[in-house]
Amino acid sequence: MTDAQKKSLLNVARKVVELAVRRQPISTFDSEDPLFNEPRGCFVTLHNHGQLRGCIGQFQPSASLLKTIRELAVAATQDSRFLSNPITPAELSAIDIEISVLSPLEQTDDPLSLELGKHGIYIKQGYHSGCFLPQVATETGWNREEFLSNCCGGKAGLSPHAWKQSDTEVYLFTAEIFGEKDFD
Repeated sequence: MTDAQKKSLLNVARKVVELAVRRQPISTFDSEDPLFNEPRGCFVTLHNHGQLRGCIGQFQPSASLLKTIRELAVAATQDSRFLSNPITPAELSAIDIEISVLSPLEQTDDPLSLELGKHGIYIKQGYHSGCFLPQVATETGWNREEFLSNCCGGKAGLSPHAWKQSDTEVYLFTAEIFGEKDFD
């Protein structure tokens, strides 16, 4: 992805976040760029001075990358973890937006084959699931087992060692990660 494409996607996400927080109508965005019209999984993450304020993603999009980013940017402003402390209009200038455009999921029989900082994980067992983006491993300093165990126990609501069980599906993916801080 070119820097111009990254900036364009970040600009769309910024406009959408600002409109959503101000509870204003959100227009649709169109582009002739073929990449923007591909269905791609992605996450939109919002931080305020390094503190998470919202993060919502989708692995299997049913719409174009541009439409998915628009929908996820709105959803990130309404992340259920922050319902009692939503993003305010006064906070908008301090919000940093990061986008992670995902590769397709690949199931693995060897979860320890993941490369920290390169692979994200999606873990599923029955109706329980959880994921971590690749950058979580580097931000936390976890090793492979800690990365997998924290996803199982902390995100998926499973036993921390569920990733070792045969009825647990572990998927790896990569992400092209870029944010507004990259272009300051």
